[in-house]
Amino acid sequence: MSIPIIPESQSMEQTEVGNKQIILKNYTDQIPKETDLELRHGNKIKLKVPKGSGAFLVKNLYLSCDPYMRGRMRDFHDSYLPPFTPGSVIEGFGVSRVVDSDNPNFKPGDLIAGVTGWEEYSLIYRTQQLRKIQHQDDIPLSFHVGLLGMPGFTAYAGFYEVCSPQKGETVLVSAASGAVGQLVGQLAKLHGCYVVGSAGSSQKVDLLKNKLGFDEAFNYKEEPNLDAALKRYFPKGIDIFFDNVGGDMLDAALLNMRIHGRIAICGMVSQTSLSNPQGIHNMYALITKRITMKGFLQSDYLHLFPRFVEDVSCYYKQGKIVYIEDMNQALESAPAAFVGLFSGKNVGKQVICVAPE
Repeated sequence: MSIPIIPESQSMEQTEVGNKQIILKNYTDQIPKETDLELRHGNKIKLKVPKGSGAFLVKNLYLSCDPYMRGRMRDFHDSYLPPFTPGSVIEGFGVSRVVDSDNPNFKPGDLIAGVTGWEEYSLIYRTQQLRKIQHQDDIPLSFHVGLLGMPGFTAYAGFYEVCSPQKGETVLVSAASGAVGQLVGQLAKLHGCYVVGSAGSSQKVDLLKNKLGFDEAFNYKEEPNLDAALKRYFPKGIDIFFDNVGGDMLDAALLNMRIHGRIAICGMVSQTSLSNPQGIHNMYALITKRITMKGFLQSDYLHLFPRFVEDVSCYYKQGKIVYIEDMNQALESAPAAFVGLFSGKNVGKQVICVAPE
């Protein structure tokens, strides 16, 4: 479905379209369910932006499913992002095309990436988290919510700035086939590191080894003893652990870190839906091995974003990295796609195609 082109002779003031939306029904402290979200046929929206509003209207093309959004489904106000409002449209990262504008910086036809509503059309007033993008024939537009978007930048900033890698070091990546992990592993290989990834299925393990170029990979669900598994893959220990999972994997990694090892805490998907998150038992290793463990947000490093886009775009065009997407079609599929993140159903970056380009 392409964005309608309205002839100048018609009054756009009177041109309205339907607007499907995804709303949060109620807060939840449990693992998200599809029934926590609802597809709503919202009120019709005018394709003409009111003069003097400073806003612009976009047609959303791609939406990003990201684990951090789960935290916004709780009534918790001490996080780095405010909670969603029950009964209202949820929001996340997306790629959109401007339909009409009362903002001189955004013109009809412009492509933008950033925070938008989970709906077909969004009227946007805040521009702080938006950037214009150029559609390149050799880079899919959807990559601007993945490889060249927040997940890709999280991998880039986390690996280079938090992990401080050195050539020849050993690297463990958890949730390694996901939106962030798959790029971390490939950047580490380009940096001259030995890289092992953990994932939750044999299919994902095969992708890590045979498509993404990891040296080794294993299915953590088939390992009765994670400590023993890590000793098998890292007989001399781990220099860098890029963690997206937390829980048992983090506990086992602490036992297997080398002296002066670095742990980047990117996410804790195994813990975010637990009423009583699991404690970590092997923290004493931080002292004996002088380990640095640091949590981070990609927004801490936004000054590096232009360099990231240039570097990663070049790597992709040169065939030095690949990126795997798990694409769902239509806004109706969004609740199931989002919930699937927490049971590992997605293979690669989970994206919703709201409207073909």
